[in-house]
Amino acid sequence: MHEFTEKHHAFISAMFYVLLTEKFGERGEAAFVHATQRYAEQRGARMAQRAIRDGKPLNFATYRAYGEWVNTQSVKDEGCDNQGPVLSYSPDFTEKVTMCPWAAQFKEMGLEKAGTVYCTHLDNSVVRGFNPYLVYEVPQSMHEHGYCIQIARGANFEEGKIPQKRREYLKGFDYHCGHVYKTFSSITIAIFGLEGQKIATEVLSKFGEKYGQDMADVLTKYYDTDFDVTK
Repeated sequence: MHEFTEKHHAFISAMFYVLLTEKFGERGEAAFVHATQRYAEQRGARMAQRAIRDGKPLNFATYRAYGEWVNTQSVKDEGCDNQGPVLSYSPDFTEKVTMCPWAAQFKEMGLEKAGTVYCTHLDNSVVRGFNPYLVYEVPQSMHEHGYCIQIARGANFEEGKIPQKRREYLKGFDYHCGHVYKTFSSITIAIFGLEGQKIATEVLSKFGEKYGQDMADVLTKYYDTDFDVTK
């Protein structure tokens, strides 16, 4: 079995977008947005729970430190790990992202539109789950503009210094892939019933066809995991 990476994660969400919009059109895209937001809010909530347990304030410095992932070696070897310059550290922390493995996967699949919808709603929803009073903006994505702009309003980071992630709280991409599959499946089924179940099953089937049944089986092992709470 190969390593789970960011690109496997992107494949799952991309396939949900394809099947939802093919079957339900605008309602399918609305369901995809809702699932993306719910998934992201769960991630942010787990980060907040750990931070509160550790006595940390729910500010952007803590948000950066308590993130659950770092780029895998596989995407680094491919040269599509997250890259790009910092445009400002204070008062707003602004990044220009010129390379991203999620964007690379969406592009490989010819699904830039899906990437735009996903990226428009993901990061600000993670922040909302972490602390709804923080303001995080993604005014453009690289799918249309060649690069992504992300802005953490009022972060006030020290010049040249970005808080480093606490490695003890990082999760492997098997966990993240299991999370995105479970949440997107649950939301799709809740909205569309039996037709939603068919979509969730087809996404799993297509994942297995591309990456192997053993990796698909890993996704289903996470289906009983409570992703709302930290472990």
